[in-house]
This record gives sequence, C-alpha cells and structure tokens, in this order.
Amino acid sequence: MTSPQEIFKEIKEITQKLILIGLSDKQNFPSSTQTGKGSYKIAYSGMQDLSIVLKNVDYKEMYEELDRNDNYNIKMIDGALIQLMYTYENSSLISHRLAFFPSPFLENFQNDPEIYEKDEIYADIIAKNILPVPIRFDYDPDNHQELDHPKSHLTLGQFKNCRIPVCSPIAPSTFISFILRSFYNTAFKKFTAQLTFSSKLFQKTITSGEKKILHIAIE
Repeated sequence: MTSPQEIFKEIKEITQKLILIGLSDKQNFPSSTQTGKGSYKIAYSGMQDLSIVLKNVDYKEMYEELDRNDNYNIKMIDGALIQLMYTYENSSLISHRLAFFPSPFLENFQNDPEIYEKDEIYADIIAKNILPVPIRFDYDPDNHQELDHPKSHLTLGQFKNCRIPVCSPIAPSTFISFILRSFYNTAFKKFTAQLTFSSKLFQKTITSGEKKILHIAIE
C-alpha cells in the first residue's frame, strides 16, 4: 500500500525535477494536512475552492480563474496547469484528483516567441494545430456504478459522462510521466536522465465488466 507520506514525497520530488529542467514556470509545493489518525489531505499550498471546474462555463473562463488564484501545483512553461490531490482516511486512499489543464492562450509564446523558437524542447507545445483538451484522472469509489462511474476513471475535455475506466488509482509519478511523454515528448526525451520516477502502483479497482470495454491499464 502506498502511504500518504510516500505520495507527499513523490509530489515534492516531481515538483523539484520540473523546476530543475525548466518545465515549471511557477509552482506551489505540496501540502499535507492531517485530519485524524491515519487521515490526510494532500494538495498544494494555498489551494482554494475548485467548484469552477465543475461549472458549465467557458473553458477559458475556468482556466483564467484557476490561473489567477494560483490554484494548482505546477504551472508549466506553456501555461498548462497541473493539480495533484489525494485524500486518505484511516491510512487508506479514499479519493484522488489528478488534472491537466492546457493553456488556451499560450501567452508566453506570444509575448516572446524567439525564446521558444530557439529551443527544441518547446517543439511540442507551439504547433499551431494543437487543441487544448483538459484531462483528469479521478479516484472516487464512493460514487461507483459499474461502467457508468468506475471507481478510477479518466475524463477528457470536461465531458460530463466521459469516464473511461482505469485499472486502479494513479500514483503522481505515473500521471506526470503520462503527461510528459504525451504532451512534452521532446523535453521528456532530452531530460530522460533527470526525469526518472518511482513506479509505485495501487491495488486494482476495476471490475470484470469494466475490463470488457475499452479501458486504461498499467502493470
């Protein structure tokens, strides 16, 4: 079982590594609040109300509010926001929220394009045909309904009923590796040596019925 202390340490190390290689433009280091014996909320310093994420508002408006209030763990060099939040009760993981909100503006590139054009690590994020699509991995066993609401699931693009089954809760390193490989691949390859992460896995939570449809698995 992956402990809350291990999760906190993992997020801290991820933050430090992204700062070191220059992929983090701004960051809030992780915070851990003990709410009872063996119970913790792991988020980030200064976390505020996240209800804007669930509202039916324009994506740009939602992004701007999160950005304006520094409501994230990491702001990437292209403006994308990353959130990593875990809740433990009685030493057991009861929920997590891992989110990636791409910037709809690419302000830094627009303000100073020469910096980006000279450095190959930015190749993946300045292509003109990129469409920003938010990504969220949730672990929410209390609301489980087989197929309709898997305990662990992936949501793409803020679609209300998009819940792609995931085999288990996702560790911070697994999530960050996925984000870097998929959306910052040039930088990921260039800094492979610095971007080594642990490979902790949680216990499987997917049902036999959910395994029969398209789902995401990691071994």
